Order: sequence, then structure tokens, then C-alpha cells
Amino acid sequence: MLDAKVLVLNRSWVAVHITPVRRAITLLYQGLARAVHPENYALYDFENWCALSKARPDGRYIQTPALSIRVPEVILLTVFNGFVRKEVRFSRRNIFERDKNVCQYCARRFPKPDLTIDHVVPQSRGGRDTWDNLVLACVSCNVRKANRTPDEAHMPLIRRPVKPNWMPQLGSRIPSDQIITWQKFVDTAYWDAELRE
Repeated sequence: MLDAKVLVLNRSWVAVHITPVRRAITLLYQGLARAVHPENYALYDFENWCALSKARPDGRYIQTPALSIRVPEVILLTVFNGFVRKEVRFSRRNIFERDKNVCQYCARRFPKPDLTIDHVVPQSRGGRDTWDNLVLACVSCNVRKANRTPDEAHMPLIRRPVKPNWMPQLGSRIPSDQIITWQKFVDTAYWDAELRE
């Protein structure tokens, strides 16, 4: 539960970050943030949030030896009013995340160990390690494509590879169970967008 995600807003109520519950509770306790009530958007400092937690036993909670504290879904920073700009990191893990464990040639979903990362334009022909040249491929499709382009192998890609746009200002993908709660604070275009330029 301490690693669950909490949306962080700046003083202007603009989403700037996603943080673990552990960090959100710490900011609340230190007086650097206020918890935002998910229904009426009232703000609560740590003491009042603990009192609300006692009065309304609904939602998710963390237990301490002395307290049962409701997990805030959204917090508002009391001092910071800027923005945190983050880029989606170019990594093997994020290529798997972008392509959702689906072979980009045969469109079938596979377990991670059964997938490889394929160069659309082979390295031997000048293909580089970039967002728009790397895709997931099952072993069978990768072997069949060999050292050719998709056109030469008559294996069209199901989706053109592009750099993903996963909440770049937050540096993270929105957890699906938080979309409804966070929708009022974050533009829905970020999670509804297909991977296209």
C-alpha cells in the first residue's frame, strides 16, 4: 500500500508529479502538502486528515501503531508552484511498456521471455537504437524478418513505432484504478491517445 500512487498538484491545482503513498504521507505530515478530499475537494492538513480518517472508515488505509490513516488520492503542495518536466526514458523496459508485450508483426501477445527487440531498419543497414526504429517481435517473426526491412520481408508493422507520450510532465503512466479520481486534474488526452505522431 505504501507504494501505491498519489497525484501531486502544485499550488495552482495543476498536476506536476505522481508519488508513492509513503512520500505523500510524509509531505502531509511535514506540512508541505494538504490532502484533497476526492468528493468535495476540501483541503486537509495532517491532523485534520487523521480526524477524517477516524470519522469515515471508507477507502484505503495504512496502519501505524497509533493511527489508521486514509490513503490520500491527491495532494496539493503548499509551497511549490512550478512544474516538473520529465521525459519518458529510452529503455528496454519502456519499449516493452509501449508495445504492451505484443509482437508488432503478428499482433499476438507473448510473455516477456518470448519477445525480442527488433530493429525495423537492421543495424547492418544503418538502423539505430531509437524509439522509431525499435519494436517488439516474437522470436518466430524476428527470425522470418531476418536482416530485411518490413517491406522487403512482406511483414508490415501493426503500428508505427514512436516515442511514447505517457504523462511526460509526470514521468509516469497513470494507474488505471486512478483515472476516475485524477480525471479532474489531468488531461484525459494523455491516457486516451494512441501511439502516433
